[in-house]
Amino acid sequence: MTEIEQKVCDCLVRAGSTFREDQKNAYRRAIAQEPGTSSCWVMQQVLDNAIVAEKNCGPLCDDTGIPHLFIEVGPNRQVSGELIAQIHAGVEAGLRKLPGRPMAIMGDDNHRIDQSGGLNPDSGALAPSPILIKPVEEDVLRLTIMMLGGGPAIRGITQRVFHKHSVQVVIDEIVARAIPAVSQLGCSPCTLAVGIGRSQFEATSMMMEAMAKGNYDVQSEFEKTITDKVNQANIGALGLGGKTSVLATFAKVGPQRASGVRIVALRPCCCFEPRRASVEL
Repeated sequence: MTEIEQKVCDCLVRAGSTFREDQKNAYRRAIAQEPGTSSCWVMQQVLDNAIVAEKNCGPLCDDTGIPHLFIEVGPNRQVSGELIAQIHAGVEAGLRKLPGRPMAIMGDDNHRIDQSGGLNPDSGALAPSPILIKPVEEDVLRLTIMMLGGGPAIRGITQRVFHKHSVQVVIDEIVARAIPAVSQLGCSPCTLAVGIGRSQFEATSMMMEAMAKGNYDVQSEFEKTITDKVNQANIGALGLGGKTSVLATFAKVGPQRASGVRIVALRPCCCFEPRRASVEL
C-alpha cells in the first residue's frame, strides 16, 4: 500500500467511526437543554455510542454509508489520474478495515436497478461517489471523505424556490420542506445540509461542500435562523418531542443568476452525520 493509499484508508475509518469535537459539543449542549426527557436519553445514547465507536475504531452505525469524496486543490498542487487511482484504492482498503457494510449490487444496469444481480459480499467493492474538486487559495491538497447513509438520501429534496427578492422567503421555504423531512427521517436529531445554486448540480455541490466544511460551534445568522425555526416544530430526537430536532444547519450559497428562482438542495443528515474526516495528501 502506498503512503497516499494508507492516508486515505485511515481517513475513511476516522470518518465512519468518529465524532469531531464540535459534533460532541453540539450533543452536550443539546443534552443540557432538556435533562430528564426521552429526547435527552436518546441523545446521550448517541453520544455514548460515538465515544465507544471512536475508541474501538468501529462503525458509528450499521448503515456505514457511501463514501463521498471532496478534494481541495491549492495553486501549486495538482490532481492526476494516478492520484485518483490511489485514492480509490485507499477507499477500498478503508471500507474493508472499518468494516463497511456490504452494499455493492452486482450486474448490469437492469440488475443494479432491480437488485437481481445479487449483493457483493466484499465491503471494498462499494464504489465511491464521483469526486468533487474545488480550487482553493490555501496551498494544500486536502481530501475530505464523507460517509453518507441511505435514510437522509431518501428524505433529501432538490427543488426550485421562487425567492420574490427576499432571503426570508427562501428561509421559510427551506424550513417548510425541512420539518416533514426531519419528522419522517426518524434518526434525529438532524443536521440540515443546504446548498443554493443555479442548477441541480450546483446546488447539490454547494450542499456537499457545506457538509464538508460545516462547524457546529460556528453558525451564521442564516443557518441559526433555519435551525431555530425547525426546532420550534417540537419533533425531538427519534420524533419523541423536545427542543432539539436539529443540532445545526450547514449552508453554502453559491453564485446566483438573475432569475426568479433559486435551486435549493436540502439533506436532513441523520444523528450520526455528517460522518466526515479530512487528510492532506
